[in-house]
Amino acid sequence: MRFLADMGVSHSVVHALRMSGYDAVHLFDEGLMRLEDASIIVKARQENRVV
Repeated sequence: MRFLADMGVSHSVVHALRMSGYDAVHLFDEGLMRLEDASIIVKARQENRVV
């Protein structure tokens, strides 16, 4: 499963997911801190990720 963490999710959660073998990215790490909700959903769909 692939995850896209928005700004409400702690980096420690993303780290734990990665350590468990999941493909997880955080919006902050991609410089997308101010991405609007609708755009987050579009990005997640394009990348086949769960928000």
